[in-house]
Amino acid sequence: MKKTQDHSGPQCGLGERAGWALATMACGWAIACTGPRAQPASSGPRELNAALGSVAAPAADPSSQAASVSTPHDFVDVARLEPTLHVDLRYATENNFTGRVVYPASARCYLRMRVALRLQRVQHELRQQGLGLKLLDCYRPLSVQRRFFALVPDERYVANPNKGSRHNRGAAVDLTLVDAAGVERVMPTAFDDFSERAHREYMALPAEAIANRARLEAAMVRQGFVPLPTEWWHFDDRDAKSDPLADVRFEDLAGQAAP
Repeated sequence: MKKTQDHSGPQCGLGERAGWALATMACGWAIACTGPRAQPASSGPRELNAALGSVAAPAADPSSQAASVSTPHDFVDVARLEPTLHVDLRYATENNFTGRVVYPASARCYLRMRVALRLQRVQHELRQQGLGLKLLDCYRPLSVQRRFFALVPDERYVANPNKGSRHNRGAAVDLTLVDAAGVERVMPTAFDDFSERAHREYMALPAEAIANRARLEAAMVRQGFVPLPTEWWHFDDRDAKSDPLADVRFEDLAGQAAP
């Protein structure tokens, strides 16, 4: 998920400074927060699933960038371009902060061609070191962004769909580092951890996690990616501002994207 660079998150139910924290409880789990924009905590996955599936998306602001949503003609299925990449789209599984499957079975890791080529160069560099990349989220339809924002309407943690995120432009990627066998390396936190432990300057971590974070960031930066300060896994393409928003369904992209 996209968060801003404001490190002063609200005080949340986990007893630490965090964003919209995922709290595991004996009775289930909930998104719990007592910050200024607190949302009612769900009593369990069923209630959150219903909320995510039925909540009304905010109306688009016609004066915003959302009015210029376009159909991309340069999207590529990154795994077909570079088969050595590992792909685990978390929003196509229940293993994400919502606890439910958000993307359809047709979801793939789509990025704009120039972004995919930069990512391919990162993969080639890492493979020379016996390492590689696992992709966790790539292009995200704007309609999904609206659902996320309707659930968590706080721009500190979720990009306003009227402005859109780099993910909605096919110009951002969430990923982690793996070894030659595809096993994830030790990193500071799990994906979508909304706490300060996920911030890039956070140092109260095992030395191995710090070293892996630095190795991943250095490889990405060398090929033209910009790291998000609050999420060790999130990288934007340096030219993302020039890309228009996109809201093409994964099902439609399957027949349009370049191989």
